[in-house]
Amino acid sequence: MLRLLLLLCLAAFQASAEDTPATSPERWLMAHVDVETTGLVPGFHEMIDIGVIITDLEGKEVDRLFLRIMPDHPERTQPGAAAVNGFSVERWKELGYVTSKEAVEKLISFHQAVRGERTLLFTGFNAWFDISFIDHLFRGQDQNWRELYHYFILDLPSMAWGIGLRDLAGKPLSEQLGIQPETSDPLKHTGITGAESNVEVYRAILARRQQQ
Repeated sequence: MLRLLLLLCLAAFQASAEDTPATSPERWLMAHVDVETTGLVPGFHEMIDIGVIITDLEGKEVDRLFLRIMPDHPERTQPGAAAVNGFSVERWKELGYVTSKEAVEKLISFHQAVRGERTLLFTGFNAWFDISFIDHLFRGQDQNWRELYHYFILDLPSMAWGIGLRDLAGKPLSEQLGIQPETSDPLKHTGITGAESNVEVYRAILARRQQQ
């Protein structure tokens, strides 16, 4: 019996190892994520919105989600952050928002519905920043973001670095790739405009790589 269990575990491991983006691209999706926050310190500052665009590995859009979130401690908002994303309690009340609890519930249900049996790769621009805030949001609700995404995280500037483009900021990198930079208007700049820009950067990197 023990031998049978070991063989079954080995078979499952081998099947999992063979199911990679390289060998089974149809079984993988990318979650292009961008968050806006009240500041730069995860755990002290908070998310105030999030945009998610799910694509296949070629960058073709499958679905999207955008949420505005009311932070628990809006008084911690840094002026520099508000100047970038236009956050204020009054504006969020006017535009509509969800609570942190509702945001986590909606994010979980959205990802589960879209991915089905496929695996999601978290993809971001300076991805550690976005995933750090998502981690704190989920932990605050006793949830784990790792149940949504593969444990590898993809970072767009790192991808661009690999093809010789070493600008780290979005605007100069977009210009090098020949695409329109994301808006800098704080009244229009949101997580979903960031996610849209990230998808465009990813597509442009793919196109540039094919030309090399």
